[in-house]
Amino acid sequence: MFRIDRDLYPFKSRHILLMDGSRIHYIDEGNGPIILMLHGNPTWSFLYRKMIKELSSDYRCIAPDLSGFGKSEAAPGFDFKAASHAAHLVEFVAALQLKNIIIIGQDWGGPIGLSLAIKSPKNIKGMVLGNTWGWPLKGNLRFELFSAFNGGIIGRSMAYTFNGVWRIFMRFGFYNKVSKEIMLMYAAPFIKRNRRKQTSIFPRELVKAYAFEKEISENFKAIEHLPVLLLWGTEDFAFKNEALNRFQKLFHNSQTVLVKAGHFWQEDVGLEAAMITRKWYMDHCKTIIS
Repeated sequence: MFRIDRDLYPFKSRHILLMDGSRIHYIDEGNGPIILMLHGNPTWSFLYRKMIKELSSDYRCIAPDLSGFGKSEAAPGFDFKAASHAAHLVEFVAALQLKNIIIIGQDWGGPIGLSLAIKSPKNIKGMVLGNTWGWPLKGNLRFELFSAFNGGIIGRSMAYTFNGVWRIFMRFGFYNKVSKEIMLMYAAPFIKRNRRKQTSIFPRELVKAYAFEKEISENFKAIEHLPVLLLWGTEDFAFKNEALNRFQKLFHNSQTVLVKAGHFWQEDVGLEAAMITRKWYMDHCKTIIS
């Protein structure tokens, strides 16, 4: 397993063993209302370090690494599919006995977090969603092509030979220039070739996880009342105004804040995102009795 640069990521590493044998690494910093921070592909909890540093003075910030990502170890035979990651998250939340949660979800952290919320809406106090989705992408030509390329034989070959899927995301995912030291930390979980397969499975799942995505979209009524902050990077290569507009229509109590950032807005404007989240919570969630 790789070494963490503690100057960049000065948090205590914690682990929990799930029933299937997967060993989940997570950060649990601060005290107060619970904020559960969910990353997507091909990142890990390192993505949220700026927000954790800012918010942990008043909130309990919990950021797990998905199985096979970051410092989490997937059980032998784990399929890395979206529904399987979502099931792991349900088990993780139950094991830590987390209550009255604020979910932050970006990229695959969005649908995985939405799935959790739909399964236990009374346990969710609100959501922060940014540059993500919560409905089937099958039939959307742009995503169909992206999925076929990065999740097919070409993507799998690129991932194995030169960490190609990760390189594509890192090339287009940031608006601001990222230092070499920070980029090395993003790359660290995928240096070994046997840790790269999962980066190409998620692109395939954009289309193949149709049943998982459809279940979310068909059950939005269970969570449409929740206070939601739509924190949206305007320079994203993946999820544009179409997705934002759809979320605005789905949630009856949403606030939209646009930030000059790319797909990985947590890196581009992490401190700003934390302050926006703090204000939104004070305005929309603090007085909610769960």
